Amino acid sequence: MKLRIGVIFGGASVEHEISIISANQVLNVLDEERYEVFPIYISKNKDFYYSKQYFDISNFKDLNKAIEAGQNIVFKKVKNNIEIHTIENKLFGSKISEIDVFFVVMHGTNGEDGTLQGMLESLDATYTFCDTKGAAVGQDKVFMKSILQANGVNVVKYDWFYDCDYYQDEDSIIKRIETNLRYPIIVKPANLGSSVGISIAKDKASLKESISEALRYENKIVVERVIDNLIEVNCAVLGDYSSQQTSAIEQVFHEGDLLAYSDKYGSNGSSKASKNKDAGGMANTKRLIPAPLSKEVEAKVRELAIKGFKALNLSGDTRIDFLIDKNTNEVYLNEVNTIPGSLAFYLWTEVDLPFDKLCDELIKLAIKRKRENKQLVTTFDTNVLEHYGEQGSKGSKNKV
Repeated sequence: MKLRIGVIFGGASVEHEISIISANQVLNVLDEERYEVFPIYISKNKDFYYSKQYFDISNFKDLNKAIEAGQNIVFKKVKNNIEIHTIENKLFGSKISEIDVFFVVMHGTNGEDGTLQGMLESLDATYTFCDTKGAAVGQDKVFMKSILQANGVNVVKYDWFYDCDYYQDEDSIIKRIETNLRYPIIVKPANLGSSVGISIAKDKASLKESISEALRYENKIVVERVIDNLIEVNCAVLGDYSSQQTSAIEQVFHEGDLLAYSDKYGSNGSSKASKNKDAGGMANTKRLIPAPLSKEVEAKVRELAIKGFKALNLSGDTRIDFLIDKNTNEVYLNEVNTIPGSLAFYLWTEVDLPFDKLCDELIKLAIKRKRENKQLVTTFDTNVLEHYGEQGSKGSKNKV
């Protein structure tokens, strides 16, 4: 019997369209002999839709038409099964199918950040990538950096603040940043990816401009020291808490001071030395695989990749981005992408793990986690309320 896979994508995120690209890649590589696949699209209004037409990415050129092509659905738990049902103008909609594994292909807020994972866990569903805890700390750059530092993983010097504190005392926060960090300074929203809202400040005036830009997207801001003589490399980790393997390491290139949204997803991108040049999405980024690193630096990148992966309680397929100071060979873990664009498949094909097999492994990891969690004690066979209130009326001192 085929496994029924619900591929979830879209969502209320600035990375909505990138999620559609990544999901389309997954939808068209899952083995039809092994899986029955159900595309589940979440609109920017957070409504859920299902349609077989979603296998064709051209249907998303007009998002309103994509919505019209789909059936509005809800998830239902029926005994031990998770089902998707249509929403109709009557008491109950019609059942479309049971889903054995949800394959989550969400980027950014309201999907990669633990929001969707929490909903799926409340249904006791089986799903790919991180659980709620790993997703939340992996998305929030402040949580991530704090945990990494506590576990001895090297991160670039940084500071952070909330919008309310900045609006209340802008001069104090600017002074603190200038005292603790030197220009140039990179400014980032704490919970976004795909280089959205990120810019570099070279003086006080541009620092204020960069903060204002980042605050358009997020009320929590991270500022970091910029490494002058920099190499940017990425390495993916596949596994869970008990076992991990690392991918090929890539060096990434960009036109300006930062790897921008257009560098990652623009049509002019190309993969240097990649076998997947026409795949689209993150596979189009300008890159060199393998990255030209010394054996010592490569070993350090792989060591920190696994150490960071475990410290943050990650699982599935995570792309981890590193900064290397060419002057000192110091390696810094920059950030983690718990559901990376294109699932970073281009890094795995370089080590003889094809995209379809990578998806198989992610499904296996999801099933493994569900099986292991079933063995844990989550409730007690007792009812502390059974005799509650028998010793007196409301206000009694005999409270449990």
